[in-house]
Amino acid sequence: MKYLPGQTHQLPGGRLHLTTYEAQHFYFEVADTVATIILNRPERKNPLTFESYAELRDLFRALAYADDVKAIVISGAGENFCSGGDVHEIIGPLTQLDMPGLLSFTRMTGDLVKAMRACPQPIIAAIDGVCAGAGAILALSSDIRFGTARSKTAFLFTRVGLAGCDMGACSILPRLIGQGRASDLLYSGRSMSGEEGERWGFFNRLSSPDDVLSDARQYAKNLAEGPTFAHAMTKKMLQQEWNMGVDEAIEAEAQAQAICMMTNDFHRAYHAFVAKKKPVFEGD
Repeated sequence: MKYLPGQTHQLPGGRLHLTTYEAQHFYFEVADTVATIILNRPERKNPLTFESYAELRDLFRALAYADDVKAIVISGAGENFCSGGDVHEIIGPLTQLDMPGLLSFTRMTGDLVKAMRACPQPIIAAIDGVCAGAGAILALSSDIRFGTARSKTAFLFTRVGLAGCDMGACSILPRLIGQGRASDLLYSGRSMSGEEGERWGFFNRLSSPDDVLSDARQYAKNLAEGPTFAHAMTKKMLQQEWNMGVDEAIEAEAQAQAICMMTNDFHRAYHAFVAKKKPVFEGD
């Protein structure tokens, strides 16, 4: 594996253990097979830097091979999720780059989204306070979003003279909340409140600010205790079927489900049902 060299435990077959990984640009831990990522610059509302973008990209790529992580939570320290790219450490330097340099940067940020969508574990975002720009994309790229009433989500790229089509926003956001609502947010750059986000389907649920991270972790723990091979298949199908017709999707799901029927978890569930017990899944 070329990702995160020297900081992970290599297993046969290309698998990794990430429990001992020490992140350089954010907080990271693995407990009970749930990985928690916390953007940790609360004094600046947790902005991203060139370095944190790259490390997040590499970490999510590595998570695709992690044998000890079954679900992922991403959040921000303090009372905010993420304010987007750091004005001084990213926006300023970008104004000095030539076109090849700018394209290298925008492709790198897009690679982070690709890595989040490609990693098999469900990603649960716990979002309080400001969730703006690239931070809003991190939330959008997660599988489940827990917000609070005071969450303020803004795709504010037009506020700095850029298009709203950043990091896949014009593809993913309309599928989540609808074309008209996505157009409103991407053209105007305005903030979407927590209540509005829940009503539109951006947030799966709202929690209190004190509970949003613990609620997201509990949800992740519940998923981690489930049939995680099957969860990974569900995530893959949700991603792949965006570009399929209905007939293709039905065939793809037939193949996916047949594969899942070969797992030990499927057999465990059957035998537990017969014995009138709760199945204990092991993800194989």
